[in-house]
Amino acid sequence: MKQFDNVTVVKKANLYFDGNVTSRTVKFEDGTYKTLGIMMPGEYEFGTDSAEIMEILEGKLDVSLPGSSKWQEINGGDTFQVGANSSFVVRVKSITDYCCSYLT
Repeated sequence: MKQFDNVTVVKKANLYFDGNVTSRTVKFEDGTYKTLGIMMPGEYEFGTDSAEIMEILEGKLDVSLPGSSKWQEINGGDTFQVGANSSFVVRVKSITDYCCSYLT
């Protein structure tokens, strides 16, 4: 999917890690939402409330997922999923454009 139709975009940005990770919330008519954002190079740890699917649109990073001691290389076009109430770490190697879908 290259675009979202019939949505509401929250104007105020979500800023994390001194502005090195930013996103905007996109709300859909059915009550679901996603965030679209950019991550600058660096290492960041995120916590989840609900399960998430991270779609990397452009860029390159390594991810350490819960329950794994190995780092997984992720490139533009790849996705990964994280369970609810957990945390994961990313090592962003190049400016990364992403879409995060929240699962209920």
